Amino acid sequence: MPADFIWNVRVYYEDTDAGGIVYYANYLKFFERARTEWLRALGVNQQTLLEQHDTLFVVKSVAADYHAPAKLDDELKLTVKIEKLGRASIVFQQEAWRGEQLLNTARVKVGCVDSTLRPRAVPAIVADKMRTTSITTQTD
Repeated sequence: MPADFIWNVRVYYEDTDAGGIVYYANYLKFFERARTEWLRALGVNQQTLLEQHDTLFVVKSVAADYHAPAKLDDELKLTVKIEKLGRASIVFQQEAWRGEQLLNTARVKVGCVDSTLRPRAVPAIVADKMRTTSITTQTD
């Protein structure tokens, strides 16, 4: 699979709890945004995917490990890497870094479904882009 996709994000006040630490569930939002930006960088527009291919991506499962806290105003580097590209699912390995410090790791399984939420194959044009396009870094 291609090299990691990297997307940078700043931690805002709304991302933190009363102690100024990123609320644990917000890492899932950060990772979702990074996957969305990765798709966009591949040239895949999710609205177009729905309209032209009757295809959606939905999260099936997440396993996350928290290693260190992110805080207000930190700049985070989020990574996206495909672990496995299946017929109707994709398993991602994602990480959140602050500088050289690993803050969070997650394994996210995403299913490909149609508008009735029935499983369907990842469209060939999208799967081909996922297999062959190498993207380095995007920033917010």
